[in-house]
This record gives sequence, C-alpha cells and structure tokens, in this order.
Amino acid sequence: MEAKVIWSGKGLQFEGSAGHGSPLQLASALDAGQAGYRPMELLGVGLAGCTAMDVLSILQKKQQDVRDMQVLVHARSVSEHPKVWETVQIEYVITGHHIDPAAVERAMELSSTKYCPAQNMLNKVVKIDLTYRIVEVE
Repeated sequence: MEAKVIWSGKGLQFEGSAGHGSPLQLASALDAGQAGYRPMELLGVGLAGCTAMDVLSILQKKQQDVRDMQVLVHARSVSEHPKVWETVQIEYVITGHHIDPAAVERAMELSSTKYCPAQNMLNKVVKIDLTYRIVEVE
C-alpha cells in the first residue's frame, strides 16, 4: 500500500490519496472551522470499513437476510499527547429478517481475530469491545 498527503498551502490542511478511491481532505483540530477529516477519524473509518466488509461477507455466506448494516466505532482518547485511543467499542447494527445472533457473533469474532488487518493491528495496542444489535424487519 502507498499513501500520501500534499499540503494545500493553507494552515494544516492536506489532500490525501492512496492507490484507490478519491482524494480526501485532511485538517487539523488546530485549524478550527476547516473542512476535512482528522487523521484519527480516518483510522476510525478504516477500522469500521474493514470489519464491516468482513462481517457482511460472512453473514451473506451464512445466507443471513441482511437488509442494512451500520458499523459504529466509538473511541475515547487520553487527554495527554499523543492522545492515543484508550478505549474502543465497535457496534454493529444489523437490520434484516430472522438474523441468527450466533452467526453475527461468529462473524464478529472472525473479523476480529482473523480477517480484518486494521482490527488485528489495533487489537495489539488497545482493547476493543464488540457489541451488536439486530433490528428485525419483515
């Protein structure tokens, strides 16, 4: 993987890109009012996306009738620099018909321990709690 940022010439704003996808704007929390993701927010989005793709793929292979899915990352940082995450909770909200809770739990476990490189890497430095909610629809 290759990634880069290019300074915009203003404040602490950068444009980031990697091998795939569209460029995105980054800004520092120190630049109040500037549009763009904070770098730690991107870590959260990457973590959510990585595990979401695993869990959905596993649930589809288990023939679960998933209609919608959200993955929320709740991270709390320490107050002192470098302000690393001290707690992380990943919350899976799965909407569907007759979703098997055991299938959801197994998919979350496989993502956490085997498939999602972002989650596996972060598991080494911070405890990540996994929770889920199933929303039943007809």
